[in-house]
Amino acid sequence: MCFQVDKQDKESRVRLRRCIIELLYRQFMDFPYALLDLESIAEHCEVEAKLLNWNIVYLEKCGYVELGKSIEALPFVACSASITAPGIDLVEDEEQLNARFPMVIPQRLPEIPDARADDLHHVDFTNESDLSLFMAGNQFMVMESLLRAFKQQYPEIRRIYYQTLPPGLSLKQIIAGGAMFRGKVVDSRPDVYASVNGPAMEKLVEAGKLEPGAYSCYLHNRLSLMVPEGNPAGIESVLDLGRGSVKVSQPDPANEDIGFHIIDMYEEAGGRDLVRKVMEQKRAGGTTLFTRVHHRETPLRIELGTVDVGPVWATEIQHARATGMKIDAVEPGERLDQRNRVNYYIARLKNAPNPENAEKFINFLSSPDSREIYSRFGFVPHK
Repeated sequence: MCFQVDKQDKESRVRLRRCIIELLYRQFMDFPYALLDLESIAEHCEVEAKLLNWNIVYLEKCGYVELGKSIEALPFVACSASITAPGIDLVEDEEQLNARFPMVIPQRLPEIPDARADDLHHVDFTNESDLSLFMAGNQFMVMESLLRAFKQQYPEIRRIYYQTLPPGLSLKQIIAGGAMFRGKVVDSRPDVYASVNGPAMEKLVEAGKLEPGAYSCYLHNRLSLMVPEGNPAGIESVLDLGRGSVKVSQPDPANEDIGFHIIDMYEEAGGRDLVRKVMEQKRAGGTTLFTRVHHRETPLRIELGTVDVGPVWATEIQHARATGMKIDAVEPGERLDQRNRVNYYIARLKNAPNPENAEKFINFLSSPDSREIYSRFGFVPHK
């Protein structure tokens, strides 16, 4: 969360104080005798020294925090802080904690759809993880194998929270400081963010979440057209998606970055006229159906026979076949499948809670083990 705290803003003060006491509690649980310096607390809660000072002194006066005072700690009022027994009791009594420091739900947080529950992994320790990963959604099929190999190399990194939401949704979540899911706030602070969209990284730079140029390309993919087994609609090329009778399952670019690459493919195949047909005219006529979770909705629609074709990642066709789905593929061809433009970018965020572990994970992605795993699932590792 980002705290631009005004002394008259009671909700911001409550949120900041809760951030402090919960951070000190987690520190106590990991290292019972360790002290946390105030600079680290300020960085975690994203607040300036002056505002942290009087709020943490308030917590000391309440008996929840003990401060190690020193004149050398300037600009902070103390050199270190730790949680007291009453503070521990308060955090462990959720009812009392919420009564004393209510969880203030920030306004206008992005909403994670119910259908994306399977994209949130290990939510029981979102804020206590050794590593928090916001990975591009279409990597869902590779993550289990990837993290198994990563943990074999780094066994000390045990608790890994990861989500495979569309990068655009994860981007909104990072900038907003959280997201809503089934009426609750998901406020995990990511160490690593990955996207199939270079401009998304620049937006994080503009938002102050990422250092300029602190991201790199690590992976590639390409587009393909998923059709039912036997291709009953006779889809032969991208241009066929503009036919009025052909029902298309289309990722919504407002939620899924793949949508932008598909639009580029349409424009290269048939100009703006094809883009308008598929994205506007056919949508209005009910023969283009937008998705929110294309890698689930499109295969299901294909299997049920409610659509004739759906542009997807080539890796998703391979995954669908591996799970026994009766589908076929129509290849757009190298000129149109965006293989030279689909770049996956990754970065450690500026205020990553676990920066060293984040760097270990990013470096691991260029290892032979990682490259072999990605290749096995149909991805193209970056050279």
